[in-house]
Amino acid sequence: MVPLPAIEGRSLAEPVVANVDVPAHDVATMDGFAFAADGPFPLRVRDTAVAPEDDPPSLSPGEAVPIATGAPLPSEATAVLKREDADREEDILSGPSLDAGTNVYRRGTTVAAGERLVEPSETLTPKDAALLRDVGRSEVLVAERFSVAVLATGTEIHEGVQPDRDSEMLAGLVDAWGHAPTLAGSVPDKPDRIRDRIDGLADDHDIVVTTGGTSVGRGDHVVAALDNLGEILFRGVSLRPGRPVTAARLDDETVALALPGKPVAAFLAATLVCRPLFDGPIVSEAPPTLTASLRRDLDVPDDDLEYAVPVTLTDVGAMPLGHVDSALPIFERRFRPGRLAASTRATRADAVWLTEQGGEEDEPIAVIPMENLQ
Repeated sequence: MVPLPAIEGRSLAEPVVANVDVPAHDVATMDGFAFAADGPFPLRVRDTAVAPEDDPPSLSPGEAVPIATGAPLPSEATAVLKREDADREEDILSGPSLDAGTNVYRRGTTVAAGERLVEPSETLTPKDAALLRDVGRSEVLVAERFSVAVLATGTEIHEGVQPDRDSEMLAGLVDAWGHAPTLAGSVPDKPDRIRDRIDGLADDHDIVVTTGGTSVGRGDHVVAALDNLGEILFRGVSLRPGRPVTAARLDDETVALALPGKPVAAFLAATLVCRPLFDGPIVSEAPPTLTASLRRDLDVPDDDLEYAVPVTLTDVGAMPLGHVDSALPIFERRFRPGRLAASTRATRADAVWLTEQGGEEDEPIAVIPMENLQ
């Protein structure tokens, strides 16, 4: 159980069902006078006004009662005459005729008793606290956080020749997804060292995420280590950048995710392929997209793959980042995923365009805003 100020990023473990109607009574949406709209004016005004904290009084036929915004209506009242529209002489009230429901927020409009409001495995955000508090919840039951070790592989990283450009980014994603990351440092490209380090981290963590060493070069030993420690669930996906991502279930039931070492490839493999593991047993749906006009012609390699093209967005459309006319000139008309994957500048893209065929300038395309991936 966690209190409402601590729900951000947590995954709900049970449904939230409303026990009562919210609001519990019809309430006034304006300061004025509550009355039965089917009766004629003039009306006699009762002395005592109704405030939001009061219990609703009873009204007799031909009566109206002063009422404040948010206050509960008497059960006999069906409308609220705004104060500025009222004509009051001492205790006699007149005004324009109103339909029932005018300036009234009906009982149960926000939530009806028995209604399911939040489903298990939904990731909560701070705004959810308002609705949860409105239905009487001060805390909710959430799933435990996964403990996640993030390990960089590569002799060049381990010896400080190159920086580790992936681990902090991935740890931040894990944290944003509601789990508990640990930066586990690095390990050189030596088969025994990689296997033993992953095995040791698996003793203390639910998930081990590695970067680098997932391809087929002579220094790529991560996949063999995972195969030795457990069962490979899949190796490689039809996505570039991000293709060599691998998942395994180790003998102790720890899950291992081996991501490519290039930063953009690691980010895309994490967000487009691996995120459902962290989100829980939800229905798999594509992230929400928006439509933009493609700023330049773009061809893709002829492989039977899906390409994740980072784009920047302006009022005039989506510019493929990496195109020679973009802020990151890497290629001309033909998309070069291998080159782009190594550029940390490409992580500053506004959105990602998933395409198998490329597109022509001014063609409308569907892009996924970065905030829908992270």
